[in-house]
Amino acid sequence: MKKLLTKRTATVVLGMTVSMSMLLSGCGAKNDGGTASGDKAAPAAAGKKYTFRLADTHPDNYPTVLGDKKFAEIVNQKSNGRIKIDVFPNSQLGEEKAVIEQVQLGAIEFTRVSTGPLAEFNKSYGVFSLPYIFDNEEHEWKFLEGDKGKELLDSLEASKLKGLAYYDSGARSFYAKKPLNSVDDLKGLKVRVIQNKINIELMEALGANASPMAYGEVFSALQTGVIDAAENNFPSYYTSNHYQVAKNIILDAHQRVPEVLMISKNQWDKLSDDDKKIIKDAAQESVKTEREEWTKFEKESEAKVKEGGATVVEVKDSKPWQDKVKPVIDKYREEYKDIFTAIDAARK
Repeated sequence: MKKLLTKRTATVVLGMTVSMSMLLSGCGAKNDGGTASGDKAAPAAAGKKYTFRLADTHPDNYPTVLGDKKFAEIVNQKSNGRIKIDVFPNSQLGEEKAVIEQVQLGAIEFTRVSTGPLAEFNKSYGVFSLPYIFDNEEHEWKFLEGDKGKELLDSLEASKLKGLAYYDSGARSFYAKKPLNSVDDLKGLKVRVIQNKINIELMEALGANASPMAYGEVFSALQTGVIDAAENNFPSYYTSNHYQVAKNIILDAHQRVPEVLMISKNQWDKLSDDDKKIIKDAAQESVKTEREEWTKFEKESEAKVKEGGATVVEVKDSKPWQDKVKPVIDKYREEYKDIFTAIDAARK
């Protein structure tokens, strides 16, 4: 009987020890720094240990997710394993708007999101929804890497977010069930758009009818004729299988909407200056990987949709398209005056 009680007592003690360990380890972002009472203090250079989460809506191995993973890898290396970032792709932690709100609260530490939904949290980001403001990829990145682009990243702090780096997402173009050879072919078409004011005004300027709807509904809407057309970048056109039901894409590149890698301002403020530098530098270094993966995937996507029977039309002269949307640009020019000035300067 005495042996039985001893075994039971040992089991209870062991269970209490495990429970206490789990409580101390916490959940979500873990801070494993500090030393036990009576122990010698750890060297300051060692720093605290963290485990963070990074949310992404795109599927695993998508260029942005590969950028996320490279970022996490570099942070882990630079911190000698102290800072671990777990990447959660495929909307595992929620859709972009909901995730942004969680990052504001510090419930999720990192995310990669499109500048599209960011406009709801920072009005300046609405400029990226305006059509044809960038001539090409080089023009866009010259702006993003310039002073105004960096200023836009820093301006997110007012929304309890900390911008770390821009990622590439190519250019958005129109695709439809009927052939598209010029801007006039959009006239009267029902085109799916992201729900925002500028996109609706853009469709009106092009003579089309805006049909806002969730991204997941687009395939069936095209298939059944609820809509005639949609718009997106090449990889999304391919991975969504939209090319199977809307086999005509015209590369007008009406929008270049970059992505942003960011951290909760709440969490950022708790980091040491050394750890802030590690995270900021790693974010910037990861851009090269993401852009290389984007370029590669874009080419692969174009080849795949052509193999699948899609017709791809190049736009050699953007002026007719720009002329059509000029009223939209003029309407917002004063509101985004400083940003337009920087975009124009990047063109020279």
